[in-house]
Amino acid sequence: MALPTRPLGRDGPQITTVGFGAWAVGGGEWAFGWGPQDDETSIAAMLHALELGINWIDTAAVYGLGHSERVVGRLLEELPTNDRPLIFTKGGQVWDDENPFVNPKPTLQPDSVRQECENSLRRLGVETIDLYQYHWPSDDTPFEESWSTMMRLIEEGKVRWGGVSNYDVSQLDRCESVRHVDSLQPPFSLVKRSAAADVIPWCAEHGTGVIYYSPMQAGLLTDRFSTERMGTLAKHDWRHRSPEFHPPAIDRNLALRDALRPTAQRHGVSVASVAIAWTLAWPGTSGAIVGARTPEQVDGWIDAAALELTDHDLEEIAHCIRATGAGEGPEQPPTT
Repeated sequence: MALPTRPLGRDGPQITTVGFGAWAVGGGEWAFGWGPQDDETSIAAMLHALELGINWIDTAAVYGLGHSERVVGRLLEELPTNDRPLIFTKGGQVWDDENPFVNPKPTLQPDSVRQECENSLRRLGVETIDLYQYHWPSDDTPFEESWSTMMRLIEEGKVRWGGVSNYDVSQLDRCESVRHVDSLQPPFSLVKRSAAADVIPWCAEHGTGVIYYSPMQAGLLTDRFSTERMGTLAKHDWRHRSPEFHPPAIDRNLALRDALRPTAQRHGVSVASVAIAWTLAWPGTSGAIVGARTPEQVDGWIDAAALELTDHDLEEIAHCIRATGAGEGPEQPPTT
């Protein structure tokens, strides 16, 4: 199945407009887990996504404290070389294996970055990481120094393209002064819209690809989520600690989700697909990272890859945002 593709910035590969997000694949036994997850089910979900045409998987060393990368590595072992997807991962977070529920700490000291990169290569079972990203900024190392380390990893062939996640404009500027930033991964959804005011335009101006995480706002903007479901989430599911999943925010967020139903029905797709397609409508966007724990969940949002919202749709959604008061940030992409 062929899905639409876009370039990852000015120098990167062609990627499908949606990619598989492997955060939940890491399982639940750490500070930011989503609850228990069966590895075989994770592999089945990723295989299904690839069968439907997705050509990249995004993971991170910290997801499950290395477990997500190991599961992705198992997937790669099962695939012929020519059928393997692009693999994007992230580093710069260190943890204590003996205290998995203590929050990992960001560090971008050169020696630590190098060791993390080597660890990711080993867990994934690859010789080169397609896109290596710094997961969070860190004040323990000047940005120019940490980004120089990324530049050297690329020069040595351990990494093909280098990116960052959760960086602001000033931090992007400092990195760009050393070497071009190939990609940025910010949070972006109908609820978390602030990236549209600054970092997304910056990326469009500088030829930096943008891949969003949590376009469904961690499941809130899906057809089945409800306040009742909060009571069924696993004890250590990180969403218990998120303000977006508690009153008054959850009520506004679910009202916005419900307000998307007419648009979804008009296009014959799920509400989740509309929410994802809204993020893809912003200029400069390369793709959206979408998580799934089962093959069926992939089926629930795959239509977003090819869904093009009309100006009328976007105006209608902007009205829904204002009417519900959900989230913050720009409400509508600029019209062309």
